[in-house]
Amino acid sequence: MKKIAILQSNYIPWKGYFDLIASVDEFVFYDDVQFTKNDWRNRNKIKTPKGIEWISIPVGKDISRKIKEVTLPNSQWQITHWKTLASNYKRAPYYEEVSELLEPIYLLQTFSSLSQLNRALIEKICSFLGIKTKITDSGQYQLEGDKTERLVNLCLQTGAQIYVSGPAAKEYLKEDAFSKHHIGVTWFDYSGYPEYPQLWGPFEHAVTILDLLFNCGKNAASYMKYVQPCFSRGAHVP
Repeated sequence: MKKIAILQSNYIPWKGYFDLIASVDEFVFYDDVQFTKNDWRNRNKIKTPKGIEWISIPVGKDISRKIKEVTLPNSQWQITHWKTLASNYKRAPYYEEVSELLEPIYLLQTFSSLSQLNRALIEKICSFLGIKTKITDSGQYQLEGDKTERLVNLCLQTGAQIYVSGPAAKEYLKEDAFSKHHIGVTWFDYSGYPEYPQLWGPFEHAVTILDLLFNCGKNAASYMKYVQPCFSRGAHVP
């Protein structure tokens, strides 16, 4: 039975986001919804010698736009972000390996929109982790109805029989709208992650996955739920 997840693109999201992608057959970027200020779309957390800090992309104060409509300023912020990541993770065991993956995106590429950037980074990290899930965009499909009906219609158009949702959606999701079309709803469980070797003070789960990658490299899968370890899937292709 085909499983699908539908979620807004996030900036260098945490490990749970990638586990959700790995747990389904198709993952749909849902950037046809309103951009939310002070959210995960354009920022995330990193560990530093001073503690947990936010790293944010400057996108302006206008929230009257969809995520896919959020444009990016000149690439100076990319240089600043890479310098920030480098200065805080250069002591990590796998800094060199992971920097080969990410540095070209930050220093050699430019992006016109937040959605474009987020997708580029997420797909590159999926490749590093060996995640083979099909990734599409909600703009490829017809979006009709209210909040729940749109999700149901996306499931129908993709041929999904199971919709995998994050637990926060329990507050508004109407499960009977899915059951009418014989689509099951399952709730993703983000609990129970083991700790991994981490720099800078007390352990913290709620940081960008880059923290896990810099500290554990290809062994990152050993600290995730649905990503298969490298030794069981053959050679890694960046």
